Parts: sequence; C-alpha cells; structure tokens
Amino acid sequence: MADDTHDARSALSRVPVEITISVGRAHPTVSELLKLRRDAILPLDRSVSDPVELYAGDRLIARGELQEMEGDAAGRLAVRLTEVAETDGAA
Repeated sequence: MADDTHDARSALSRVPVEITISVGRAHPTVSELLKLRRDAILPLDRSVSDPVELYAGDRLIARGELQEMEGDAAGRLAVRLTEVAETDGAA
C-alpha cells in the first residue's frame, strides 16, 4: 500500500500548476473605464520597484521582483522570488 501512495504522490508532483503574477491593481471609475481606448494609460496602485505577488488560485504563495531574462530568453519577463509563503505542513 505504501508504494501506491508513493506512486500517487509522484504522479501528482508532475501536474503543472498555473501561477498568476499580480503587478498591481487599477481603480478607475465606470466613466473612466468606458473612455479607455488604445494607448490609454491605466495607473496602478504600485510603483515599478514594488514587489509583485505570486498566486496559485487565490492563495498568495510568494512575492518577488520582476526582471528581464538574459541569454536565449532575452527580452522575456521573469520573477526573482524574494519571499516564499510558509506552508501549513499538511501532506
């Protein structure tokens, strides 16, 4: 039975999880929202130097800072983790 549990955990550990990176929030009025057009600028509640937040579903799992990739992936964005949320230890 222990091998079945190990096999199930091994299979689950390979399931991809989508992570959402939140760089900030905007709070326009409905009137402002209706006036948005291409090239409009929507101010966020954070500055460029503020950390971004990483979510799995609606759960905050980490914070980090945006950076640009180098090498073959140059020009793509990445996140350098600066803080990882504590897990509750549940297995």
